[in-house]
Amino acid sequence: MSDNNYENDLEIFDDLSSVLEENIETDEEKPSTKEFIFDWLEVLVHAIIVVVICFSFFFRIATIDGESMENTLFNGEKIIISNMFYEPKVGDIVVISRNKENSVYTMDGTNTPIIKRIIAVEGQMVDIDFAKGIVYVDGVALDEPYTKTPTNVNHGVEFPVIVDEGCVFVLGDNRNDSYDSRSPQIGEYGMIDTRYILGKALFRILPLDKIGGLK
Repeated sequence: MSDNNYENDLEIFDDLSSVLEENIETDEEKPSTKEFIFDWLEVLVHAIIVVVICFSFFFRIATIDGESMENTLFNGEKIIISNMFYEPKVGDIVVISRNKENSVYTMDGTNTPIIKRIIAVEGQMVDIDFAKGIVYVDGVALDEPYTKTPTNVNHGVEFPVIVDEGCVFVLGDNRNDSYDSRSPQIGEYGMIDTRYILGKALFRILPLDKIGGLK
């Protein structure tokens, strides 16, 4: 190899050495504590904005008022609900807009929403044996481990019933302390128009020791 080639090689290494030195100097120039705090504050503000937008358009927080969903949900607990791309399904726990109080004892005509479980959807037939406390859908007895009490009380609806088009049939899990589709004062003679479903209950956020998804 010629002397010129050796000289060129040395020049290249010299150039690489200066680049590495520049990189090392740059790496040592760390941001100040003030800049670090401002960066994290900016990230936090953006995260808060995203959360606010999500809860404004896609999710809501609801507070349980009453005992009609025990032992699944209890008075004062807070849950997240959503109606995004929601199609009602049997077993879903849903929040419904209506014009009655959510209690067997108070029916004062307010606009308080209620929370219930969907037992049947449009076209299905519901029958209840109040003596035995058993609910039947399309002739099949439901296995309902989530209920606090058997379904022994009726509030005026005559059974069996077929769920109207665009409606659902709902019951509270605390069957003997719940006004629901057994009452002609709920919805259209017990039938709940799906347009008045505010959302499906997805997640319990309070109390902290019970935080988690809802089945």
